[in-house]
Amino acid sequence: MADLQQHRRRQPRNYRPQKDALEEYDDDELIRRFRLDSEGIHFVTDMARDVLQSPTRRSHALTPEMKVLILLRYLATGKMQLCSSEELGPSQQTVNRVISETLAAFNTPHIMRRYLTFPTENEVMQQNKAEFMEIANFPGLVGVIDCTHIRITAPKEFPDEYINRKGYHSINVHIVFNARCEVVSCLAKWPGSVRDSGILSESGLKQCFDAGIIPRGCSLLGDHGYPCKPWLLTPYLNPQPGPQANYNIAHSKTRNVVEKGIDQLKRRFPVLHTEIRVSPSLKVCQIVYVCAVLHNICKRCNVPLDDEHLDNQNAAPDHDVGAIAPAAWGQDNGRTFRDHFTATHFRDSQEV
Repeated sequence: MADLQQHRRRQPRNYRPQKDALEEYDDDELIRRFRLDSEGIHFVTDMARDVLQSPTRRSHALTPEMKVLILLRYLATGKMQLCSSEELGPSQQTVNRVISETLAAFNTPHIMRRYLTFPTENEVMQQNKAEFMEIANFPGLVGVIDCTHIRITAPKEFPDEYINRKGYHSINVHIVFNARCEVVSCLAKWPGSVRDSGILSESGLKQCFDAGIIPRGCSLLGDHGYPCKPWLLTPYLNPQPGPQANYNIAHSKTRNVVEKGIDQLKRRFPVLHTEIRVSPSLKVCQIVYVCAVLHNICKRCNVPLDDEHLDNQNAAPDHDVGAIAPAAWGQDNGRTFRDHFTATHFRDSQEV
């Protein structure tokens, strides 16, 4: 018996060979599989290298680059099994652990502040206004806002709260884009049953506008699901011919940026198009934030979108479109402002 136990202790551990994707694939293939080229992968890895670096190479510890590749492959497919032995080398158990570890490494305050903070610098806001103005002559805009639902499996706690108006479990994600379709604000923590206006009312972004941190003369564009405010302009439900009709036309053309931005984000990272099967829901929120950060990095580095998944992922969007009951809180002052704004900037003679 003692000899048998000693034999078992001396059995060498078998390690799966790891594939060096950075050496094996060119940049085009890296973008197709991981959504970033070689330079981008190294750049993203350096953002969290200190956290991801194992203290030793004992037990064939994964490199920070390999951990980032595993996470990127998961975000690019929504399937953890594609990150395992057949694709990159590590076992499924290792993949699950690495994804959780790497998500946490990128969900740190300094990374979120760098890539997902609404700009308040005057120079940046003036640039945003000019870029939005080029779309349909809509003045004063610094962002377009909407919410989008990320499908999840039913959580164990309070599952009914996560059922949205379309009948499936989701996280309702508040998101704001600039004119370049970069994410400038993202809030991913509310169950799918919470209305868009309710999320906004509890957001730090509303507090910034109300407190004057974002100065007067700057506004967002939103749909009927939001309250009309001096800093949040919504369309007229029954526009009169003339300035109101012109306003609605310009509003629709400009607000298309948020539809385009959400579409690009979900096309770039199909994990957001699938039912995310992770628990707890905290990890779903981490996935959303990391996708938003990586999307902004891709936009700033001009990394192209891979078109492989366009045919089956350009169907019905998961964010709210179509008829939405108007939000009610605090609209009177907003409507008065909107009427004055419309009369000033969208006269009959103005082309939009």
